Amino acid sequence: MAASINLIITSSFLCVLLFESGGLCESDVLHIETYAITELDVPGLYIFGDSLVDFGNNNYLDTLARANFPYNGIDFPTGPTGRFCNGKNVADFLAEKVGLPSPPPYLSLVSESKNLSSTNATVTGVSFASGGSGVFNGSEALDPSTISLPEQVDYYSLVYDQLVQQLGLDGTRTHLAKSLFLLVIGSNDLFNYFNIDSKLPAQYTVQQYVDRMVSTLKPLLKQMYGLGARKFVVSGVGVIGCCPAQRKPNNNSECNLEANYGSTTYNDGLKALLNELKLESSDMHYTYFDTYNVMSDLIQRPETYGTKYIVTSCRGGFRAFLRVPRNSVDLEKKRITEIKEACCGRGNLKADVPCVQWFGADYCPNRKDHLFWDLYHPTESTYNIFASFLYNGSQQVTTPMNVEQLVNI
Repeated sequence: MAASINLIITSSFLCVLLFESGGLCESDVLHIETYAITELDVPGLYIFGDSLVDFGNNNYLDTLARANFPYNGIDFPTGPTGRFCNGKNVADFLAEKVGLPSPPPYLSLVSESKNLSSTNATVTGVSFASGGSGVFNGSEALDPSTISLPEQVDYYSLVYDQLVQQLGLDGTRTHLAKSLFLLVIGSNDLFNYFNIDSKLPAQYTVQQYVDRMVSTLKPLLKQMYGLGARKFVVSGVGVIGCCPAQRKPNNNSECNLEANYGSTTYNDGLKALLNELKLESSDMHYTYFDTYNVMSDLIQRPETYGTKYIVTSCRGGFRAFLRVPRNSVDLEKKRITEIKEACCGRGNLKADVPCVQWFGADYCPNRKDHLFWDLYHPTESTYNIFASFLYNGSQQVTTPMNVEQLVNI
C-alpha cells in the first residue's frame, strides 16, 4: 500500500479545510505533502463522461464538438489534442496523482473496421469520454453525434473482453477491482433542458427530468459493476449557471440561477443513487466529489485559492509537493482573479464566439488567473485545484472518502 506522510508547518496559523458561511476557508500555510505510489496501487484508470474529461475521442467523430485546433492546447506540451482546455484537464491530474499516464482515447485504439486493436494500452486505462455527451442518447442527447454514456459503457464492455483475453478472467477481476473508474457526466443533459429554445421544460419539471437522468444512470453503473468496476470516482455537476455562456444573457452578467438549481437537484439525486448502490453491493466503493461547492467557493472567494503545487522531488517513486504561502510575490501572478469572463473567445464575456482561432477568437495572456478557459470549460489551473481536492480533500468536498483513501481500500 502507498505510504502517505503529511507535514504541516505554520508560522502563526494552523491551516484547516472547513466550511465557513457555506464556503471553504484556508489560512496561510506552508504544507509539504509526500507520498509514494507503487505499481499495484492503481493499475488502471477508466474514464467516462463529457468534454470536461475528453482526451480526444471526438477527433474521430463527425461532430462540431471538437477541440483539436488552436487555441485549445496552447499550454499542453504537444499542443491541441482534443481536450477542451488550454492544457490538462482534471482526469490528467488525477492520473498523475495515482502514478499513471493519461489513458488513450478509446477511438484512437479502434481500427477503421471499428474493431478494438490488439494492444496493451487498455491495461493502464482508457478514456471513453466524449465532448457534448450526456446520460441520455439518441434524440434526447444534446449532441447525438457524440458518444453518449450508454455507448461509452458498451465500448467498455469490449475493453473488458480484451482484458480477459490478455489477463485471464481472474487476472482481469483483480486488475479492475484495484482500478479507478472516473465518471463526469450530466452537464450537457442539464444544458439541454435549460437552453432558451428547449421544449423539455414543457414536458418535465426540473425534478422529473433529473429523476429520469438518475434512473437512466443507475443501470449503467450496475453494468459497469457487473464488468468488474469496484472503485468509482464520481463528480457532481458544477455551477453550470455561472459559466460565461450562461451569464452572457443576464443583467450584470449574473449567474443563471435556474440552471444552478438544476445542478443541485441532480447532485442530490446522484448522491442518493451512489448510496443506494453501495447498500446493494458492499464491495462497491466510491468517492463523490462536490464540484458544485468547490466551484461556488472559487466564484465567491477566488482570492482564497492563491496556492500552487510544485513538484520538488520524484526520486525513488516519491513525489513531494510544496504548497507556497499565499503572500508569496510570485504567487500573486498565479491567483485566480477573473471568474466571469472566459480566457479564450470573443465578444461579451468572450462568450459570443467560441475559442476558435479562425473565428477571430483571442485568448488572455495569463491563463492561470482565469476560472474559465472558454464559454463552458475551466482552465488548467482550475482543473488542478479540483484534482487536489478530489485526491485528498476533506469530507466537506469528497464523500464518503477522498481518492487517496479510496485507493488504499
